[in-house]
Amino acid sequence: MALNDHDKQQWPALMVQAQHGSQQAYERLLGALLPVIRTQVSKQIYDRGHVEDVIQDVLLTLHRVRHTYDSHYPFMPWLQAIIRARCIDALRRQGYRRYEVVDDDYCEASSTAESHPLADEHQLRHYLQQLPARQREMVEFVHLNEKSLAEAASHHQLSLSAVKSLLHRALVNLRRFGAKNE
Repeated sequence: MALNDHDKQQWPALMVQAQHGSQQAYERLLGALLPVIRTQVSKQIYDRGHVEDVIQDVLLTLHRVRHTYDSHYPFMPWLQAIIRARCIDALRRQGYRRYEVVDDDYCEASSTAESHPLADEHQLRHYLQQLPARQREMVEFVHLNEKSLAEAASHHQLSLSAVKSLLHRALVNLRRFGAKNE
């Protein structure tokens, strides 16, 4: 059964009703989302034996974080961030490393930072303290805590683009701080 745009447009309203305690709306939403989740997970997890486990993980996460959905923002990016984060977690548990290519500037900044490691943790903390708070949070969350961009977006309730932008600006600033001190 193919989903039409009308069905998808109902998802935010169903989620809001579920947030206000409607079990019927929540069940309708989950029933509508299950095929979408299955399709998205199947595109990212190639081991068919793990697909159903990841789907269950997505559903549990959705249940646990449903209160974070804000109806002023699109529903699908929020859902896709959850799906992507659970898929990445599953791949990591299986021993796979999955790298994201953000953009050329981001990759260039990352490779520059990696090719000139900071001398010690004190120096790293000194540079991080010079960053604006949101940039510092993103660097710590993604690079120091080894979280994915999708996890950062979900955790900080930001769009993926906003996380990428904050990281890019932070890495440019860190590069500039390092150049001043060379």
